[in-house]
Amino acid sequence: MVICRLKDEAYGLAIRDAIEETTGKRFSIGGIYAPLDRMVKKGLLSTEEGLPTQKRQGRRRRRYVITNQGLAVLRDMHTMHQQIWSGLPKGVFSELEVR
Repeated sequence: MVICRLKDEAYGLAIRDAIEETTGKRFSIGGIYAPLDRMVKKGLLSTEEGLPTQKRQGRRRRRYVITNQGLAVLRDMHTMHQQIWSGLPKGVFSELEVR
């Protein structure tokens, strides 16, 4: 979802920053790239190499893009979460509080 939100700015560090901002948890950059690479291997994401920049000492940036397969999985997950949450009775959280 973060990659969809970041669109043309979906680079590793930006993805990590957005995830940290959303979750309030800290992640190492390796903790971000490993799952991204797995999603690329599964065909859920693809990558595009940017042009080398002087700011990055001639290195290229790798941008992540969600594929059609990735969008389908994301839609399925969204539908599943809606179905799960809609099945909970009202007030379930107050009933489950530790007393």
